[in-house]
Amino acid sequence: MTPTLEKPAGFDAYWRDVIDELASYPSRPEVEPISIRSTDFAEMYGVRLTSVGPYRIFAYLSIPVGDGPFPAIYYPARYGSVVEPVPQGAANLNRSRFITCSVSARGQRNSNQPYAADFPGLLTEDIADKSRYVFRGVAADCLRALEFLLGRPDLDRSRVIAVGNDMALITASLGQGITHVVTTPALFFDTAALAPNTSSYPLQEVNDYLRLNPESAPAVSETLSHFNLRWFAPEVESRVLLSTESEGGLLDRSALRLLIDALPGEVTVHESLNSSYKDGLFTEEWIAAQCGFERAIVPEHWQ
Repeated sequence: MTPTLEKPAGFDAYWRDVIDELASYPSRPEVEPISIRSTDFAEMYGVRLTSVGPYRIFAYLSIPVGDGPFPAIYYPARYGSVVEPVPQGAANLNRSRFITCSVSARGQRNSNQPYAADFPGLLTEDIADKSRYVFRGVAADCLRALEFLLGRPDLDRSRVIAVGNDMALITASLGQGITHVVTTPALFFDTAALAPNTSSYPLQEVNDYLRLNPESAPAVSETLSHFNLRWFAPEVESRVLLSTESEGGLLDRSALRLLIDALPGEVTVHESLNSSYKDGLFTEEWIAAQCGFERAIVPEHWQ
């Protein structure tokens, strides 16, 4: 597979088509309370929305008890089969401070009818055809849920934080209204060039696919070039916390230097300490500081 490290000529048109197609589908939201996940400090709802396809997707929406407006943490789709109101390991009590919205993109649990994604496997679903590549739809799903969140009357639109991996950065680039991004690139930075250098998943999925379909290498490279974070970065106006792998890792600070330099706004780079506690605490404290809170809310086992 020959890596494409120049912005594709059709990149902007490709993503305009996605945005235009999404706009052609009314979202038709259905919102229902989920009493078993509600608490004395936050009310939980399940949300159904229409995305491109058309395809109905699901999102968890949690609203703090009390008077708003409230800042929000938006969780675009991560790479995994299960989506929760807040990511596993995060403090559920954050729901007392923030509106939280976690989207299940097509293929993920609660959005897996009629399509249930394979893990591993999602990363290469229709990857040889960029017009049908599953992450084209996943990006649209993340944009649709963001639109819904931004329409909430109880939202403080000056503090909307997207937290996730590549999709957090892509959503901030393509959409409007995200003020801060917390991102750990994992899928779409120079993937065609870097995947052959690893045997770790999820990038190993690309290698597996090409071993079975070597004739598809040019088309796969073409698709991946349209998802390369390099080309999204210049449109991200938000403040960014970007986490890298530790030195020597496939996606360490050195490998991501061109991405970091392409971001036009204020960027904080955090090199992984290979500790869920230390890395998680750094993230939570950064979010709290950006939102003007004196202290972060952290899981009890971190205290």
